[in-house]
Amino acid sequence: MDVQRIVDAIRDVPDFPVEGVVFKDIAPVLGNPVLFKMVVDHFAALHQESNLQRIAGIEARGFIFGAALAYEMGIGFVPIRKQGKLPWDTVTASYDLEYGSATIEIHEDAVFSGDRVLLVDDLLATGGTAAAAADLVEQLGGEVVEIDFLIELSFLNGRDKLAGRKLHAPIVF
Repeated sequence: MDVQRIVDAIRDVPDFPVEGVVFKDIAPVLGNPVLFKMVVDHFAALHQESNLQRIAGIEARGFIFGAALAYEMGIGFVPIRKQGKLPWDTVTASYDLEYGSATIEIHEDAVFSGDRVLLVDDLLATGGTAAAAADLVEQLGGEVVEIDFLIELSFLNGRDKLAGRKLHAPIVF
């Protein structure tokens, strides 16, 4: 994967979603079919031998990479959504963000005991969302094989909340 081409396409949006936060906008990467394919192919190559049963994407941009990756790998996709967005019985987890708090949920029948699951999101910030998502998968009996991000904001120390978990992020700011 040509990491520099992807880095060059990511744009900074200051003061979004709140003042003081610099949002890393991946829309230009998604809009470029060469770059988008490059990212999906990169993650697929990492996990060809992982014997995964599911890919769980974290709302919202994790859906984009996760669904494309699940399709590419021929396995199931599981959405992990904000509270109140899933229509079936769910399991929930709450966590803190760098600018507030939130609750996410997963259908209680989305992951089965023993399933090997890859979690996918676009960006690792403080780690709260990913830690809560991993907890949800494990509550259902799944094994989180790895958590993959396109971008890691290392200055926010998100890895600390995910200590002991295997992580991958090809772009680190």
